[in-house]
Amino acid sequence: MAHTITLDESHLQTLDLTPAMAVIEPLIAAGKVLHGEPALRFEIDISRDPTDPRELSELPEVRLWFIRLDTVYPWLPLVLDWEAGELGRYAAMLVPHQFSPTEGIRYNPEGLEIFMMAKIFAIAAWQKSQGMTNYTRLKFMTQMLGYEIDDGLFDLLV
Repeated sequence: MAHTITLDESHLQTLDLTPAMAVIEPLIAAGKVLHGEPALRFEIDISRDPTDPRELSELPEVRLWFIRLDTVYPWLPLVLDWEAGELGRYAAMLVPHQFSPTEGIRYNPEGLEIFMMAKIFAIAAWQKSQGMTNYTRLKFMTQMLGYEIDDGLFDLLV
């Protein structure tokens, strides 16, 4: 079941994570986060100049909000609605990129590599702290962003 986190300008301007916490914390309390059950989506409702060509991920106040969210919930990519494209949009909030009308999002390769390794380390540690030793979903997440991770890496993270 998809859950939507709705943000408006005031949340972004004040770095207020309350809308996210109101959705995420009950899911944590109910034990639904451990297995990637919820499919989280973001709806960002802000007024914009119609002549501004930037994507939401290029707006500093939006990116800063997502950076803050990511530090509080580093495992969040695991529970995003991947089928709706939320993983790619979330990564775009945190990884430098360019947007091409013909090619879509083109992540900075070094930025994406750093992001992916940081996510692997943080999420694997979180999973381990929750008693989870199956990294299949984490590996699938990396594949969706163009990375193939060898199982041997997880053996190093004991």
